[in-house]
Amino acid sequence: MAARLVALLLFLIVGAAAARAETVVAGLSQEAISITTNFDGSEILIYGAVRREAPAPGTLPMQVVITVQGPNRPATVRRKDRRFGIWVNTDASEIDAAPTFYAVQTTVPLFDALTHTEDLRHRISIPMAIRAIGTGLLDQDSFTEALIRIHLADEAYQLNEGAVRFREEVLFDTSVRLPANLTEGDYVARIFLTRGGEVVDIFEQALPVRKVGLERLIYSLAHDRPLVYGILSLIIAIGAGWLASAAFRYVRG
Repeated sequence: MAARLVALLLFLIVGAAAARAETVVAGLSQEAISITTNFDGSEILIYGAVRREAPAPGTLPMQVVITVQGPNRPATVRRKDRRFGIWVNTDASEIDAAPTFYAVQTTVPLFDALTHTEDLRHRISIPMAIRAIGTGLLDQDSFTEALIRIHLADEAYQLNEGAVRFREEVLFDTSVRLPANLTEGDYVARIFLTRGGEVVDIFEQALPVRKVGLERLIYSLAHDRPLVYGILSLIIAIGAGWLASAAFRYVRG
């Protein structure tokens, strides 16, 4: 009995070591994103390599899946319907938490690199990244799909299959385009190594996105001192109106 127990422990130890025989070492071209008044988007390069403690196991090829996720926010999706010739809101669905930005980059089509079970476990695909509250609507999924379509159109959500370049199953790189309307907050880049659809290793790195300079001052005033922000806005509006009036009188004179 003791011999069998020792054999089982050795098997588990060897299995765990084999599972960790391939790990990812990676980095980002930027450690933070600064949003200024003239910010029109940014692009980050994600690159890395596969480190092996032993020869690659088996014949199944390795794949890479990369995600970049922005902070989660609740969202409301409404359905419009035509009633008496007028488009009005009818049903609505509350989305508990949806990423403000979400990009998925892969070496091959997503579900060639990943099983649905692994997607469910790690919440990698765009639908899995969204958490919806049950509202009793029979077509709850259609509201989530509508939210995804809207964000795919404005590039807040991105699915770029085949965008990760993978050389000799060792070196990989890709670039992710961040739109101009980024939400401030903590972003996270995740890199998944997969073999045979199973996740072999995961790498994560934070990517803070912050407003700086005048943009930060305006944002802070608007949220922390709304009275001061309102008074300054009124003064600026009055001043701009007076200057425009003075310029018009000068031109006419």
